[in-house]
Amino acid sequence: MKSQSARRTMIRAAMAAPYLQREEEYELAVRWKENRDQEALHKITQAHMRLVISMASKFRHFGLAMNDLIQEGHVGLLEAAARFEPEREVRFSTYATWWIRASIQDYILRNWSIVRGGTSSAQKALFFNLRRLRARLSQGADSLSGTAMYREIATALKVSEGDVALMDSRLSGPDSSLNAPLIDDESGSADRQDFLVAKDPLPDEMVSTSIDEERRVTWLTSALDVLSERELKIIRERRLQDDGATLEALGTKLGISKERVRQIETRALEKLKAALLETNADQAAYVS
Repeated sequence: MKSQSARRTMIRAAMAAPYLQREEEYELAVRWKENRDQEALHKITQAHMRLVISMASKFRHFGLAMNDLIQEGHVGLLEAAARFEPEREVRFSTYATWWIRASIQDYILRNWSIVRGGTSSAQKALFFNLRRLRARLSQGADSLSGTAMYREIATALKVSEGDVALMDSRLSGPDSSLNAPLIDDESGSADRQDFLVAKDPLPDEMVSTSIDEERRVTWLTSALDVLSERELKIIRERRLQDDGATLEALGTKLGISKERVRQIETRALEKLKAALLETNADQAAYVS
């Protein structure tokens, strides 16, 4: 209620502000540009606030607060005042219109959706003109729809039909909160996020797997102590690396035949299995 009251007060003040004649506007603009006269700046901006309000009202259908649109338009108005060159003999309202519109449009693009869009000039034109063009093309005896409509809009705005279809789907509805209730009855309520399917394991499963893995590593490390230095080297390079060495490569490194390497590996694995079963008989299923 307070925001509505403040907006009504601001609108009344803007409408009550006197229009500036060309000579007076020029004088105020010169005072502001050359002397940074704050009173001159206030008179210029106050006289053009009705322009800001009028421009903001054209974008109210995007669902953002009117007060915010007016504030952003005021930012654009101040930017126009900072850049205005009175010696060019152009009316300030003509120059300020572009800055006001640009400021409001930039605010809408940043806040209409959490998904960033409309970063190029073509995409911005599509975002702000799609609804108007779609409404015009869907009326009358020669109305268009579907692909034909997208093709016509794409041609008019110089974008692809795919861009038109994507933007149309984005504008079809606002963002949906994951906390928005879907079910609300006597049994309780459920949010949209409650129905999202996670591919990752449940937290208790992840903890259980982690603990089991740590235990197996501990058992294996302890069992490796029963191996000789050569057996340990063969097991490490053959079994405990992602890219295990070949029998031939290990034989060359150790100065023995690949068949001898295979025999030592077999004996080492049997010793490991026996050591693991001796200390963890209840885990026989994990020992192969």
